[in-house]
Parts: sequence; C-alpha cells; structure tokens
Amino acid sequence: MNKFISAIIVIAILVSCKSKTQEHGHEHGLEPLAYTLYSDKSELFVEFKPLVVGNVSKFTTHLTVLGPQFLPLIQGSVTVSLILNDKGIKQTSAAPAVPGIYRLSLQPVLAGTGKLIFDIVTSTFIDQIIIDNVKVYPDEKTAMDDQPEESGSGDITYLKEQAWKVEFANTSVIKQPFNDVIKTSGQIISAPGDEILVTAKAHGVVIFSGNKTIVGSAVASGTNLFTVEGGDFAQGNLDATFKEAKANYEKAKASWQRASELLKDKIVSQKEFEQSKADYENAQAIYNSFAKNYSAKGQAVQAGISGYIKNIFVSEGQMVEAGTPLATISKNKRLLLQANVSQKYFNRLANISTANFKTTESDSVYSTTQLNGKVVSYGKSAAVNAPFLPIVFEIDNSGTIIPGSVAEVYLKSSSIPSALVIPVTSLIEEQGNFYVYVQMEGESFQKREVKTGAGDGVNIQLLSGVLEGERVVTKGAYQIKLTQASGTMPAHGHEH
Repeated sequence: MNKFISAIIVIAILVSCKSKTQEHGHEHGLEPLAYTLYSDKSELFVEFKPLVVGNVSKFTTHLTVLGPQFLPLIQGSVTVSLILNDKGIKQTSAAPAVPGIYRLSLQPVLAGTGKLIFDIVTSTFIDQIIIDNVKVYPDEKTAMDDQPEESGSGDITYLKEQAWKVEFANTSVIKQPFNDVIKTSGQIISAPGDEILVTAKAHGVVIFSGNKTIVGSAVASGTNLFTVEGGDFAQGNLDATFKEAKANYEKAKASWQRASELLKDKIVSQKEFEQSKADYENAQAIYNSFAKNYSAKGQAVQAGISGYIKNIFVSEGQMVEAGTPLATISKNKRLLLQANVSQKYFNRLANISTANFKTTESDSVYSTTQLNGKVVSYGKSAAVNAPFLPIVFEIDNSGTIIPGSVAEVYLKSSSIPSALVIPVTSLIEEQGNFYVYVQMEGESFQKREVKTGAGDGVNIQLLSGVLEGERVVTKGAYQIKLTQASGTMPAHGHEH
C-alpha cells in the first residue's frame, strides 16, 4: 500500500513538472517571434509562433500611428499576406480587436522562405510594411530545432498599451548637420521705432479715458487715452491758456489781413508785411495745437500709433506739466534679442547668424530663423570692467514674447557637418549623468548612459552611447523610468 501511495506521489510530481514546463513553453512549445518595423506613417510590432505547414499561426499585430505623439490605430482594415514561391495566402481584419491591436491568422501550406506583407487601409492613409526572409517549416520538430537561445538580455519591457496611454514617441538617430553652440543669457527688448512715448501737451490734471488706459490693452491710432484738465489753478490754467492762444491767433490773423491790404497801397513795407505774416502763422500753429484735441472737459491725449499699452507712468488725478511722459505704446511687431557673450568667444561672434532662445515665462523654444530674425549688431570691443560682449538679433514677435523678458540663449556657431542628434526631451538626468531609453524591439528597451556635446535648446549632440539607426525614446522616457522603478514589469511575449 505504501509503495502504491509513493508511486502516485512520484507520478503527480512528474505531471506537475511537465505541466509547468509546457506552461512556460521552453521545452515543449515554440517560442513566439517578434518583429518591429517602421514606415513613415506607422509602426508595426507583431508577435506570432514560427510558421509550420498545416498549423494555424496567430498574429498579435500592434499598429501605432506615428506623429508628435504615437497613438494606437483605432479604425481601418489590416491584411496579412504570406507570399512564398509566387504563391500566397492572406487574411483581413476589418477592425481592431481593441484599439491598436488586430487579431490575424494564417495556415501555411508550403515550406520554404517567403515574406509577410501587412497592408493597412484607413480613412486618412494607406500603408504597407513587409517582413522579408520569413521561414515556413515543414513540421514542428524542424521549427523547434531552429529556435534561438534566449538571450537573457535584461531589457526593460514597456507594453504598447502603456505607451498609448501617455505622451509617447521615439525617433531614429541619424547623422545630420548641426552647430556648435554658445549658451548664454540675454533679454528681449522693443525694437527702435516699434514704440512711442505719449506725453502731456499742456499743464493740468490727468484724467484716464476709460478701460483703454490699462497696461496690456490694445489701442488703435487716434484712440483717446487721457484728458488733461485745467481745473481751478490760478496759474497754467488750461482753459485760460486756450482762450489766450485763441485770442492771439485771431489778433494776429486780423493784423496780417490788414497788412495785406495796406501792402497793396504801399502803406506798409514788405518787411513789416512779412513780420505780420510770421506772427500770424506762429499764433495759428499754437492755437491749432490746443484746438486739435481741446474740449470743454480739457485737452485729449491720443494714441499716435496702433499697438498696446506697455507702460503707464502717471496716476489718475496727478498734476503734470507739458512734456510729462504719460504712457508708452508698443506695436509689438518687431523685437530685439540681446545676448551677452563672454569675451573669450569674441573671435566666433562674426560666424553667428542664428540662435534659439526661451524666456523665463515659457518652456517654448523659439528660433530666430523662424521669426525672420537677423543679426543687426555685435560688440567689436569691450567696455572697461565689462566681461561681456553684446550680440543683437532683430526678430518678429510671434505674439507670445513679452518685451523685457529675460532669455536663455543658444547662439549657433561653427558648423558640425555630421553629428548624431536627438531631441533634448530624450535625456534623463541622474546624479549628473545623462541616460536615454533605446528601443530594442516593439516593447523592449535598454537604458543607456550617453555623453553629450553641443545643445541648442531643442536638440543635442550625442558623442557616445547610441549608434546611428537605433531608435531613442523622445517622449515618455520618464514614464518608462517610473515603470522600471516600480518593479512591476509585465512578462514579455504577452498575449494581451
């Protein structure tokens, strides 16, 4: 009886071990193959068991639409075709089983080496991705004998379903022209002629004219901004000044008209006539300057150009003299970017024609090229006790740049004809070292330490750590880092 029980236990252990082995598929099952290919529109990541004549192979087909953010394909049909010896079989799926994942299957009838073709048809684009040199085995034993050994590389697994839920993208690292960069600080200032100063034309009390006299308000040329009232002042009273100017004008006009008649009879000399005419014209100019914007309420002060109110220098009810600055109006169309460059770069200033910059108010990086910018001047000599030389660009205002802003400036200097370049968003910094995530397969990534060179605020040169043609994560690297740190990595080769 004891021998019988022992035999049952031994059989149970053997069955259990066999079951576990089959479950993991390392001894008695074919390991799935995985392919990752890109077109200019799509990424294909497909997993399937090796193709065997007579066996149905299921294709778990992940399709990602490329763009600023990689997104799952949510509509359209996908057809997989197996072409071998000019003969083929195919199957079409009209819609994804879940967003981004299509279920397809094929049952090969011929052994050999062929190719798999994936045709993608959507309402917005048509695409085709081909996998060459795909083997079709005559039987499972032959396929098993050809199975590659597991590498045990320790790659990081980050599923498509995870990537599709966040802002994620990657790019192929290629060699391209780049520039050495001088990183420095600078400031945005208004271009000459782009703003004017509004001043009081008479002595009196300033009254604001409605909601247009607010910093940041858009104004049109001729808009009333202020009124200067005379009030009850004994001296410099605006009303009295206006009446005096009017009286002087009328008196000078009458004298000039009388002199014109007397000149005909040669009762007055030509010199006396000319003096009378000059007095009249001066009195007329003074009167017109008052009368132009004068009313019973006072003298109106108008905007001389269209733009926006940049500064207001007075308070309502403040006493002002003629010529007192009241406000600044800026067209806000052209700006100056002034960068301060260390004297050690003096010999390189003449080679600088473009720059990137970003202000403290925004993370956006602007290019002087995109803003129709040009270098208008740069320092030819240094002032006493001044360690910096200025270089000034004139640029268009995109509408989001604020004059007076402090800027971080990347001056593009000498050319680097062939550099490996990636977006700066790819970098993860840890204790002063920089890392990137390199895509090895559709859902497998490696964390690589890299050495960097010049950076222009948008892109940065790689000196080591990544090879040309490898794909680097440009958006979503931090999410991969968090997933890795959590220690909850999903198993690779999942069935979804």
